[in-house]
Amino acid sequence: MKFARTISLASLLLAAYLPSLAAADAAATFPDKPVRMIVPWPPGGSTDLIARMMAKKLNEQWKVPVVVENKPGASGIIGSGALAKAAPDGYTIGWIISTHAVNPSLHKELPYDSRKDFAPVALIASMPDYLVVNPKVPAKNLQDLVVLMKKQPGKMTFASAGTGTSTHLAGELFKQTAGVDIIHVPYKGGSPAITDLTGGQVDLMFANSGSILPFIRGEKVPALAVTSAARNAEFTATPTVAESGYPDFEVNEWYGLAAPAGTPSGILEKIQKDVLAAAKDPDFQSTIANQFGGELTLKDRLEFEKFIGKETERWSRVIKSSGIAAQ
Repeated sequence: MKFARTISLASLLLAAYLPSLAAADAAATFPDKPVRMIVPWPPGGSTDLIARMMAKKLNEQWKVPVVVENKPGASGIIGSGALAKAAPDGYTIGWIISTHAVNPSLHKELPYDSRKDFAPVALIASMPDYLVVNPKVPAKNLQDLVVLMKKQPGKMTFASAGTGTSTHLAGELFKQTAGVDIIHVPYKGGSPAITDLTGGQVDLMFANSGSILPFIRGEKVPALAVTSAARNAEFTATPTVAESGYPDFEVNEWYGLAAPAGTPSGILEKIQKDVLAAAKDPDFQSTIANQFGGELTLKDRLEFEKFIGKETERWSRVIKSSGIAAQ
């Protein structure tokens, strides 16, 4: 009987040990087949272009194909849902951006839990918004613009790339911070919003740097302020919103990678290490800065998880106080 109990205990210990051994083996050989990278936005936008740069760098490191798969729709919800439901083996990773922290407060029901169903890998980059006005608006700086807003409450309009985007929430946050009443005009993307801005159909916009920089460089629209903590090295004459009299104001659209929850920690560590190394490549950094007007904001998976939590709480407060209707 004692011998039988000893055999039983050994069997239990072996059964407990085998899964961890298998996970260690999987991490040691990862990746040994193609990796799928989900982008929850259409081809051609900032997220897609950053993803394709990263996929190329990882392909060079891993010597296996890293296949970008666009799954756009519903403010990133469709793509994020596909990522959450993928096998947690490291062979499906995906991008989550600022809207990931907004969607839980903006939508009554999501096909996933934005905190529990994802394993953050790394935060990569961030891009500010530029406060731009159409050329007909008689304001040379942010202070002039606020004076105009307060003289015409409920009359001036601000465009956005859509409800819940950083370009929308930056405007809502500014309304609260400056105590002004301006009307939100949502568009289906940044391009049509910028077209109407330059054409004079709307008064102003907090436009993402990746979309608006060509128009600022071409002097198509005046840039009155930038929403980042510091001025951009290229546009040193454009002050931050904080410098313009609103010291607590900062908004950035951020971009990071995640995997499905349950992905083994050894594989997550491997992906994190290689992703952060790829992001530090000079070509990658240069493109982020020069093409998109952004910067690297590297955080490991534990720091990124905390960051997502803080961003979710922050925008929940803004959405609630703004009275933005959940969808």
